[in-house]
Amino acid sequence: MCGIAGIINHPERETASGIVERMTTALTHRGPDEYGFYVNEQVALGHRRLSIIDLDNGGQPLANEDGSVHIVFNGEIYNHIGLRTDLEQRGHVFRTRCDTEAIIHLYEEYGIASIDMLDGMFAFAIYDANKGQVLLARDRLGQKPLLYFRTLAGQLVFGSEFSSLKAHPEMPREYDLQALHDYLSFQYVPSPRTIYQQVYKLPPAHCLQFDIASAAIRVEPYWQLDFSKKTTLSFADATVQLRELLTESVQRRLMADVPLGAFLSGGVDSAIITGIMSKLCGQGVKTFTIGFNETQYDERQYAIAATEAINRHGQAPLLHHEKVVDAGDFDILTALVKHYGEPYSDASMLPTFLLCQFARESVTVALSGDGADELFAGYERYLVMKYTGYCDMMPPMLRRLLFGVPAALLPDAGERTRLGRLRRILRTCASNPSRRYLDVINRFSEEMKRSVYGEALTTQALNASYDALDAFNEQCSSSHRVEKYAELDIHTYLPGDILTKVDIASMACSLEVRNPFLDHHVAEFAASLPFSYKQSGASRKHILKAAFGDLLPPTILNRKKRGFGVPIAAWLRCQWRDKMTELLLDGHGVTKGFFSRAALQNMIDAHVSGKTDYSYPLWSILVFELFLQHDT
Repeated sequence: MCGIAGIINHPERETASGIVERMTTALTHRGPDEYGFYVNEQVALGHRRLSIIDLDNGGQPLANEDGSVHIVFNGEIYNHIGLRTDLEQRGHVFRTRCDTEAIIHLYEEYGIASIDMLDGMFAFAIYDANKGQVLLARDRLGQKPLLYFRTLAGQLVFGSEFSSLKAHPEMPREYDLQALHDYLSFQYVPSPRTIYQQVYKLPPAHCLQFDIASAAIRVEPYWQLDFSKKTTLSFADATVQLRELLTESVQRRLMADVPLGAFLSGGVDSAIITGIMSKLCGQGVKTFTIGFNETQYDERQYAIAATEAINRHGQAPLLHHEKVVDAGDFDILTALVKHYGEPYSDASMLPTFLLCQFARESVTVALSGDGADELFAGYERYLVMKYTGYCDMMPPMLRRLLFGVPAALLPDAGERTRLGRLRRILRTCASNPSRRYLDVINRFSEEMKRSVYGEALTTQALNASYDALDAFNEQCSSSHRVEKYAELDIHTYLPGDILTKVDIASMACSLEVRNPFLDHHVAEFAASLPFSYKQSGASRKHILKAAFGDLLPPTILNRKKRGFGVPIAAWLRCQWRDKMTELLLDGHGVTKGFFSRAALQNMIDAHVSGKTDYSYPLWSILVFELFLQHDT
């Protein structure tokens, strides 16, 4: 795993060399083992390396045989050995065992079509001197990040993280207020926007072609999941095939010349991945679980139950590691906000970072269960969308009367309480069907956002954040009423929230995280399954549980899903109350006019008193305030 950076079409070679060196140095945490540069009159490329394969010979930037093509690469290519064999038969000469070299020779042979032949997670830049072009590409599901902007003089600047781009003196620094507006609802800035105007995320499964002579850019997709074509396999046969595909995916991700292990939360997804690893490995797999002193958020007992069940089937007992952590250390939050580089407020970034930090003490690579909920309909919100959809048989006025009025009367007791969940479900039943899904996932309603905005935002013509989802809805291929929301999450929530969280948190610890569920063969198979195979009655991830039911006990298979959370509401009322109050009321958000001090005071008072749970809005604004402090 690595960090990459580059400047294309810079007119002054020596200036570009110094800038790209600073951009690359900013990525040292992503690649602490080695660094390298390639600079000529057209390009300046930089690379930081975390050595995983061919520890001694995998330095980058890497060139082809005659030095006409150079690459900087971040990620892993799991089918590189097979690609290498074919390419050697075609006359290509390899100098290393690393997967990066397979990409550059594959590009020589097939050009841009080579991207679709890669099996892995990746973000890379290829400079082709003969064609006078640069090709940027990002993996299919968005596991590895890639950011870019253009200077006024027409140069292309790219990097793995915002810290790298910010080392360039011409990075645009004016905020995109629509991006801020959307962030408050989603907890992340939806792609391709960033918090900065004219700075972009390359979307998953897209490539960017840059012509050096004309400075022209073309961004286009090279792959998309197709939910419209469904398999004719029976449920029984589909479970067998799913098990085979996921086992093969795990096997491919065991490729490493460094120690590897697995995250084990006690949930179904990580337990399945760990169970498969245990069967495939000839030695005990190192597993990592963190616990909390707050019982409501502690899953150690389930991780132990999963460990005991897996040990009955594996080749060797798991080497299980546990650690109780304090995610409430405010300094951790401050450091993480800087790592993310733009506002990002999924609170699970805190335990995710602590888990990665703990695992990195023993291993360099860890396997994770991310992606299963989107591919196999695991989130409770998909059930909510299923059952609330039946309410649409009622006239809108009747829905608002039967469900909206009781929802308004119930106190907002918090998402993890029964009363809070009931209130949210009732409110969803009463909502407009075309806007219902955002109402389900929204952390900061349009009305509430506008009630706390200051002059800098109230004077802007901001679109409702529903529009950000509508743009992605047009890409969805599923015709199933509920499945389309899972497909929407694959375009938005998965890369924008989940995978961003894991990449930044893990790379801050120089740990590589691999996700077997996000193998594109597994994803394509999941898309082909009838939705009834995934959601059967009230059962979620139905086929996944059926395929691996022999590995796990009923206590794991049938337990209610619980997110990787932390008690934000309590912290903001207790140990973080004074810090939050000071930062929000006297910070840059108020002084720069983004928020109204009086409105924030009212929100803080209501939350601290326990009258209303405003933890999500306050948390999002707090993260934005910390971002502003680092960005000035």
